[in-house]
Amino acid sequence: MHDFNLHAPEGANKRKRIIGRGQGSGRGTTAGKGNKGQKARSGGKTYIGFEGGQMPLYRRLAQRGFSNYPFKKVFQVVNLGQIEKRYADGETVDPTTLAEKGLVKGALPVKILADGEFTRKLSFKVEALSASAREKIEKAGGSISGGSPSPEGKDDAARG
Repeated sequence: MHDFNLHAPEGANKRKRIIGRGQGSGRGTTAGKGNKGQKARSGGKTYIGFEGGQMPLYRRLAQRGFSNYPFKKVFQVVNLGQIEKRYADGETVDPTTLAEKGLVKGALPVKILADGEFTRKLSFKVEALSASAREKIEKAGGSISGGSPSPEGKDDAARG
Protein backbone atom coordinates (compact mmCIF):
# COMPACT_ATOMS: atom_id res chain seq x y z
CA MET A 1 0.00 0.00 0.00
CA HIS A 2 1.39 3.39 -1.01
CA ASP A 3 0.46 6.84 0.32
CA PHE A 4 -0.51 8.06 -3.13
CA ASN A 5 -2.93 5.20 -3.88
CA LEU A 6 -6.12 7.19 -3.23
CA HIS A 7 -9.60 5.71 -3.46
CA ALA A 8 -13.09 6.49 -2.22
CA PRO A 9 -14.19 4.74 0.98
CA GLU A 10 -16.43 1.71 0.68
CA GLY A 11 -20.07 2.69 0.03
CA ALA A 12 -19.23 6.20 -1.17
CA ASN A 13 -20.03 5.52 -4.83
CA LYS A 14 -23.49 4.12 -5.33
CA ARG A 15 -25.16 3.08 -8.56
CA LYS A 16 -27.99 5.32 -9.76
CA ARG A 17 -31.42 3.67 -9.29
CA ILE A 18 -33.11 3.50 -12.70
CA ILE A 19 -36.91 3.32 -12.55
CA GLY A 20 -39.60 2.45 -15.08
CA ARG A 21 -37.61 -0.18 -17.01
CA GLY A 22 -39.97 -3.18 -16.83
CA GLN A 23 -41.11 -5.57 -14.13
CA GLY A 24 -37.90 -7.57 -14.09
CA SER A 25 -35.97 -4.53 -12.84
CA GLY A 26 -37.90 -4.42 -9.55
CA ARG A 27 -38.85 -0.81 -10.24
CA GLY A 28 -41.24 -1.33 -13.13
CA THR A 29 -45.03 -0.84 -13.53
CA THR A 30 -45.77 2.32 -11.50
CA ALA A 31 -42.05 3.13 -11.05
CA GLY A 32 -42.41 3.96 -7.36
CA LYS A 33 -45.15 6.54 -7.91
CA GLY A 34 -48.05 4.55 -6.49
CA ASN A 35 -51.36 4.14 -8.33
CA LYS A 36 -52.92 6.97 -10.36
CA GLY A 37 -53.52 10.47 -9.04
CA GLN A 38 -51.97 13.82 -9.84
CA LYS A 39 -48.53 12.95 -8.46
CA ALA A 40 -48.33 9.82 -10.60
CA ARG A 41 -48.80 11.81 -13.81
CA SER A 42 -46.20 13.48 -15.96
CA GLY A 43 -45.81 17.10 -14.87
CA GLY A 44 -48.10 16.51 -11.89
CA LYS A 45 -46.39 18.86 -9.47
CA THR A 46 -48.02 21.27 -7.05
CA TYR A 47 -46.65 24.37 -5.39
CA ILE A 48 -45.72 24.86 -1.74
CA GLY A 49 -48.88 25.56 0.25
CA PHE A 50 -51.18 23.84 -2.27
CA GLU A 51 -54.25 22.38 -0.52
CA GLY A 52 -55.90 20.38 -3.27
CA GLY A 53 -57.77 23.33 -4.73
CA GLN A 54 -59.02 24.63 -1.38
CA MET A 55 -58.05 28.25 -0.76
CA PRO A 56 -54.59 27.95 0.86
CA LEU A 57 -53.99 29.16 4.39
CA TYR A 58 -51.63 31.94 3.34
CA ARG A 59 -54.44 33.42 1.19
CA ARG A 60 -57.20 32.86 3.75
CA LEU A 61 -55.45 34.92 6.42
CA ALA A 62 -55.72 38.71 6.24
CA GLN A 63 -52.57 40.73 5.70
CA ARG A 64 -52.00 43.19 8.50
CA GLY A 65 -49.48 45.92 9.07
CA PHE A 66 -46.61 47.19 6.98
CA SER A 67 -43.17 45.79 6.31
CA ASN A 68 -40.28 48.06 5.53
CA TYR A 69 -38.21 45.09 4.29
CA PRO A 70 -38.38 45.96 0.56
CA PHE A 71 -37.17 49.49 1.29
CA LYS A 72 -34.42 48.81 3.82
CA LYS A 73 -30.96 50.22 3.21
CA VAL A 74 -28.13 47.69 3.58
CA PHE A 75 -24.56 48.86 4.20
CA GLN A 76 -21.17 47.21 4.07
CA VAL A 77 -19.61 47.91 7.44
CA VAL A 78 -15.97 48.95 7.91
CA ASN A 79 -14.47 49.74 11.31
CA LEU A 80 -11.96 52.54 11.95
CA GLY A 81 -9.53 49.96 13.36
CA GLN A 82 -9.37 48.24 9.95
CA ILE A 83 -8.83 51.57 8.18
CA GLU A 84 -6.05 52.49 10.65
CA LYS A 85 -4.08 49.36 9.61
CA ARG A 86 -4.38 49.79 5.83
CA TYR A 87 -4.19 53.56 5.21
CA ALA A 88 -1.35 56.06 5.57
CA ASP A 89 -1.78 59.70 6.64
CA GLY A 90 -3.21 62.00 3.96
CA GLU A 91 -4.98 59.30 1.94
CA THR A 92 -8.64 59.46 0.93
CA VAL A 93 -11.09 56.82 2.17
CA ASP A 94 -13.85 56.20 -0.38
CA PRO A 95 -15.61 53.08 -1.75
CA THR A 96 -13.03 52.72 -4.55
CA THR A 97 -9.97 52.75 -2.28
CA LEU A 98 -11.74 50.53 0.27
CA ALA A 99 -12.34 47.95 -2.48
CA GLU A 100 -8.72 48.17 -3.66
CA LYS A 101 -7.51 47.48 -0.12
CA GLY A 102 -9.91 44.53 0.23
CA LEU A 103 -12.17 46.00 2.92
CA VAL A 104 -15.39 45.98 0.86
CA LYS A 105 -16.83 44.11 -2.14
CA GLY A 106 -19.52 44.91 -4.68
CA ALA A 107 -21.64 48.00 -5.09
CA LEU A 108 -23.38 48.25 -1.70
CA PRO A 109 -23.00 51.59 0.11
CA VAL A 110 -20.36 51.79 2.85
CA LYS A 111 -20.82 52.75 6.51
CA ILE A 112 -17.91 53.53 8.81
CA LEU A 113 -18.18 52.45 12.47
CA ALA A 114 -15.97 53.55 15.38
CA ASP A 115 -14.66 50.18 16.59
CA GLY A 116 -10.90 50.19 17.21
CA GLU A 117 -8.16 52.80 17.73
CA PHE A 118 -7.89 55.63 15.22
CA THR A 119 -5.08 58.22 14.96
CA ARG A 120 -4.64 58.87 11.21
CA LYS A 121 -5.40 62.15 9.48
CA LEU A 122 -7.52 60.92 6.55
CA SER A 123 -10.15 62.35 4.22
CA PHE A 124 -13.45 60.42 4.20
CA LYS A 125 -15.95 60.32 1.30
CA VAL A 126 -18.46 57.60 2.22
CA GLU A 127 -22.24 57.24 2.32
CA ALA A 128 -22.66 56.95 6.10
CA LEU A 129 -20.75 57.23 9.36
CA SER A 130 -21.78 56.51 12.92
CA ALA A 131 -21.82 59.52 15.26
CA SER A 132 -18.93 58.17 17.34
CA ALA A 133 -16.87 57.42 14.18
CA ARG A 134 -17.38 61.01 13.03
CA GLU A 135 -16.19 62.18 16.46
CA LYS A 136 -13.03 60.01 16.34
CA ILE A 137 -12.17 61.14 12.79
CA GLU A 138 -12.52 64.83 13.67
CA LYS A 139 -10.51 64.32 16.89
CA ALA A 140 -7.67 62.76 14.85
CA GLY A 141 -7.72 65.76 12.48
CA GLY A 142 -9.39 64.06 9.52
CA SER A 143 -11.99 65.58 7.20
CA ILE A 144 -15.42 64.29 6.18
CA SER A 145 -17.33 65.15 3.02
CA GLY A 146 -20.70 63.50 2.45
CA GLY A 147 -22.09 60.84 4.71
CA SER A 148 -24.52 61.29 7.53
CA PRO A 149 -24.59 59.86 11.02
CA SER A 150 -26.76 56.79 11.47
CA PRO A 151 -30.46 57.67 11.90
CA GLU A 152 -30.67 55.98 15.30
CA GLY A 153 -27.42 57.57 16.48
CA LYS A 154 -26.24 54.12 17.56
CA ASP A 155 -22.78 52.76 16.99
CA ASP A 156 -23.74 49.12 16.41
CA ALA A 157 -23.34 47.26 13.11
CA ALA A 158 -25.66 48.24 10.28
CA ARG A 159 -28.52 45.85 9.84
CA GLY A 160 -28.21 43.64 6.80
